[in-house]
Amino acid sequence: MDQARWGRRIKAYRKLKGYTQVEFADALGISLSIVGEVERGERKPSKAFLERTVETLQIPLAELEPPRK
Repeated sequence: MDQARWGRRIKAYRKLKGYTQVEFADALGISLSIVGEVERGERKPSKAFLERTVETLQIPLAELEPPRK
């Protein structure tokens, strides 16, 4: 899966749920730089990152999966 598309989806849902990057990083228990790298598509989200993300945003993992072409 294209990590840039993952990043765009995560960013969109983070904003939809009203989190700043700082608040989101704090909620996930990770550094702000990791959130930024994932959202910019510079870093592939780990399984742990995705698990904490869906738990924090209270959405199913399928919502984050970018649509397939």
